[in-house]
Amino acid sequence: MSGQQRTLVHMLRHGEVHNPEGILYGRLPGYHLAERGRAQAETVAKTLVDNDIAVVVASPLLRAQETAAPIAAAHGVEIVTDDGLIESENRFEGTKFGVGDGALRRPANWPLMRDPFRPSWGEPYLRIAHRMLGAAHHARELAVGREAVCVSHQLPIWTLRRYLLGQRLWHDPRRRQCALASLTTLEFTGSELTGLRYSEPAGSSDPTVTGA
Repeated sequence: MSGQQRTLVHMLRHGEVHNPEGILYGRLPGYHLAERGRAQAETVAKTLVDNDIAVVVASPLLRAQETAAPIAAAHGVEIVTDDGLIESENRFEGTKFGVGDGALRRPANWPLMRDPFRPSWGEPYLRIAHRMLGAAHHARELAVGREAVCVSHQLPIWTLRRYLLGQRLWHDPRRRQCALASLTTLEFTGSELTGLRYSEPAGSSDPTVTGA
């Protein structure tokens, strides 16, 4: 690997979303950052202001674009939109999801819960991992020798991390280490992954939200 360039790809989860009704918003349009989420995005932008950011890439969803905006502005670049970074598909999208107060009360939805390993209610984990890996490598190519920021969502980022570490993709959602506005940083030497680290520049507080 002598002579190969080192590139960092920061996978950034978006900030807190304005969602007073507690809807599982998934890929629904129009869900924007809450005031706290905008502050989180600004904090991350300040944290990265001295980094050698060459490109800022974001999921097409509004909350990701809004999180990316202050980082792109700080480095004088335009946001590149990549569908590979989008939130995972979920058949419970648009509903309240909880025991006793939401979609789980309806027997018609119970068959969707039959297989947590795939999962049966949404996009297969392996498909998520593959599209996220493709987005990471695309960002790496755009920023070769420098740094890229990719703004995405909790489940896609966590799935990519587990895939890269050789861990099983199905997991307990309560144990994800991917807080709001957190960074999962991938280090590449050439095209080979040579490091992975996690940080929370906007703080560790992560209230329960019904999105990702």
